[in-house]
Amino acid sequence: MAEVLFVSKPVAPPWNDSSKNLVRDIAGQLQRHSPVLMGRIGQLNPIDRGRVEAVYGAASSGGFAPSARENLGVLRHLLLGRSADLWHFFFAPNPKSSAAGRLASAIRNVPSVHTVCSVPAEGVDVRKLLFADATVALSRSAYERFRQEGISEQALRVIPPSVPALAEPTPSERAELREKHGLPEAATLWIYPGDLEFGGGAEIALQGFAAWNRSDSMLLMACRRKTPRADDALSRLQATAKQWGIDARVRWLGETEHIHDLLAVSDFVVMVNPEAYAKMDYPLVALESMCLARPVLVGKGTPSAELAEGGAAVAVETNGEALAEAIERLSADQAAFHAVGRKARGLATSKFSPQAVAEAYEVLYEEIHA
Repeated sequence: MAEVLFVSKPVAPPWNDSSKNLVRDIAGQLQRHSPVLMGRIGQLNPIDRGRVEAVYGAASSGGFAPSARENLGVLRHLLLGRSADLWHFFFAPNPKSSAAGRLASAIRNVPSVHTVCSVPAEGVDVRKLLFADATVALSRSAYERFRQEGISEQALRVIPPSVPALAEPTPSERAELREKHGLPEAATLWIYPGDLEFGGGAEIALQGFAAWNRSDSMLLMACRRKTPRADDALSRLQATAKQWGIDARVRWLGETEHIHDLLAVSDFVVMVNPEAYAKMDYPLVALESMCLARPVLVGKGTPSAELAEGGAAVAVETNGEALAEAIERLSADQAAFHAVGRKARGLATSKFSPQAVAEAYEVLYEEIHA
């Protein structure tokens, strides 16, 4: 059975990073290939197959991006470590990582696949950053951008991200979860589970909530601290909420291990981010929300808008007023509200299932390795 080395951040807890979660879920579903994961010294294998290479140190360097020393360790492993039949890279293209991947692949003569976990900023020449035998775009939007910038169609594939199935809670279970987390039973709950410092979605969530202006509503800001810039962004957003008179109805949760509970009890999941920079094309938290049959609101003109095709999500203009209007329409039409949830769950558990996505990658592996 051919081995596939997954070149990524350490595939180890905490499971709060979309790219390493994607590696875990794909590797755990491979049937015709044996996965090799990059992990930390002494860690257990997080999946029931393959093996873990201790490429990273025992302790985390902190933050979401590996340190320069850890990246050097990855390169050393690629150049000198035990080889595999194929390498599968998972990272957002950047000059240093792409140059390292290109160099190691050439020296070791190993076929390679690169899943672009987050598209480069506009204006960046992607031809200088894509190096693998096959490059995987997570959305049609990313695929079309790469084609327009001169990447060969033969070198590109579109394979979506995956999300493990989550059990849809019953109405009584949702009520119990609201009580558990101290949330009003009858309030309309919005949740913004995105970044504070990237994408602009946090500001739009606050703008929309202020424009909707219902006293029996609450906005949950479940935002992780991704970079040091998050502290300034949080202070600015909290001041804005106070200025607009909504601070008493906004709960700043930060990063939470109860995110699935909070998604499940929310009425609307708001991810109207104008930009996808530093995020996966379809954020995994949006796919998880869809799996839980929650209506997800995404921004028109963004990769996430593809989720709204067929009615499985709601695409709106990327401003607070449009967001408030869309939620008002759904709130007034319960049949439409529940239809979005049903379609969301159907799409998430079919197209975005780890089994379906892993099978698509195995077909690609067999093509590249042959």
